[in-house]
Amino acid sequence: MLVIVNPVSGVGRQKNIESLLSSHLDHDLFDHHIVYTEHEHHGTTLTRDAADEGYDIVVAVGGDGSVNDIVQGLRGTPLALGIIPCGSGNGLARTLEIPLSPTKAIQRFGHSQARTIDAILINDKTLSINASGVGFDAHLARLMKLAKHRGMAAYTSLFLREYTSYPSASYTITVDGQTIVRNAWIMAIANSRQYGNNLIIAPKAQVDDGLMDLSIIDKIPLDHLAITAPLAFSGHLDHSQHAEMYQARDIVVEGNVGSWVNVDGEAMKIGAPLRFAIQPGAITIM
Repeated sequence: MLVIVNPVSGVGRQKNIESLLSSHLDHDLFDHHIVYTEHEHHGTTLTRDAADEGYDIVVAVGGDGSVNDIVQGLRGTPLALGIIPCGSGNGLARTLEIPLSPTKAIQRFGHSQARTIDAILINDKTLSINASGVGFDAHLARLMKLAKHRGMAAYTSLFLREYTSYPSASYTITVDGQTIVRNAWIMAIANSRQYGNNLIIAPKAQVDDGLMDLSIIDKIPLDHLAITAPLAFSGHLDHSQHAEMYQARDIVVEGNVGSWVNVDGEAMKIGAPLRFAIQPGAITIM
């Protein structure tokens, strides 16, 4: 087991990871080695090296962005993915019901089983296994990339600061060959149910159903936030008048996509147009 730690992820819950692994990992089942990422996308390189070095499992210690960094290196390898959630939102871990306590997540490895989950391939080069999108969520992901502080408080502060000024935009979306044109504030393409912190953007999403969930969200008026926010956090956003949802195997998005894309919580520049293609059973996960 190669344990890859993002030392700057989230709010610092990974700081005691070495002692926690020493105390709580089942050492009769697992040999482990710990490494720390030193720069952006270092996790991808470390994962590819792990495949060459004969590891069986690569464990991400961090948030959804840290998991995604490792997932990019898993393509074409027999490696299984493990997660010890230490990020700000931990959307995939929450969806998979992985304990948010690092101690309990480590203990879970002792009786975990491997399963496969889907992934989303973006423009034939970038994988997403949680939730991605364009519009306001990508805008916030870019600002969080530059922010000095992480966590829900920092995200909420950015949300409130940018909410009124960020406009909707026109998109042309092709969903399994059917073209629709919509104005949207958020355009989310999800494999998992939520962004993180139980903000459920795709209530019907399942990680192993061979489908992506597309959530098209209108700009929500200020006086509707008190109604819409509880729907999002309770898993009923599909009941909102501001949401339109589809399931598909192939999605192409054109329009306001030339700059930043939110990929599992990380802002990336990928190019336009954007094509999202489901990859059934692409990732083996503990």
